[in-house]
Amino acid sequence: MGLIILLVVGGLIGWVASMIMRTDGQQGIFLNVIVGIVGALLAGFILTPLIGGAPITSGVLNIQSILVSLLGAIVLLAIVNLFRRGAVR
Repeated sequence: MGLIILLVVGGLIGWVASMIMRTDGQQGIFLNVIVGIVGALLAGFILTPLIGGAPITSGVLNIQSILVSLLGAIVLLAIVNLFRRGAVR
């Protein structure tokens, strides 16, 4: 059950991050899920120890873990855009 929740929340986080970064038209549902989950993993390993709390990948769903995961997904999309286009949008 935790994997299904992670996929759904990861997809939503990836979708919102792609809308914020204006890359929503370029990627589909599958890439939104991947960006959301990888962004959540990166944020969980890097940001969560610095600010405290539990990462979304541990199954904890609260506003702090969702916002940290969203920030991780936005940073991941910015890095991908930097390598793909040579500039962050």
